[in-house]
Amino acid sequence: MNKKLRTGLIVLGIILILLFIIYSSFRGTYNSMVSMDESVKAAWAQVENQYQRRYDLIPNLVETVKGYAKQEQETLTAVTEARSRAGGVMQMDESLLEDPEAFARFQEAQAGLGSALQRLLMITENYPDLKSNQNFLALQDQLEGTENRIAVERQRFNEAARNYNTYIRQFPRVIIANMMGFRAKAYFSATEGASAAPQVSF
Repeated sequence: MNKKLRTGLIVLGIILILLFIIYSSFRGTYNSMVSMDESVKAAWAQVENQYQRRYDLIPNLVETVKGYAKQEQETLTAVTEARSRAGGVMQMDESLLEDPEAFARFQEAQAGLGSALQRLLMITENYPDLKSNQNFLALQDQLEGTENRIAVERQRFNEAARNYNTYIRQFPRVIIANMMGFRAKAYFSATEGASAAPQVSF
């Protein structure tokens, strides 16, 4: 075997090894991004589940309060309207995770619903019969549990989104992320006046 052929084969071997290393690195990085993206989506699904649970509790809660506090129509209407606004943004798909403005609208609608629920539950102080109603107490407990679960799932979502965002922004992964269409996800942030958790128990 002459020297030129041997040199050519060595060079070809080195090129093939380098291509294999690049391919393996690209594949590993891409697969990690897909896995982390799926973790964010799974965390998002849990957030949606808890918001949906709260959304589904509201009609029964409103009806129960309405039976005892008919004169609180303004508050009851505010809750119903806030529920309607929140329901409109519940139908958004996962693309809102990559759209900070859409995500902010979603968060704002949910915060509005939470605020309306707080006002509804505050008026019950004026109605001792309502506060002792077993149906109301059960709904109140379910709502309190749901609010706690919402807070936990939002925190888990933020952690998954932070891990994903950090991973795709680091060099050289940022190049692969941009090439393959991986985009940063939005985070939940505290709403104004949310330094304390909603008080839904008495």
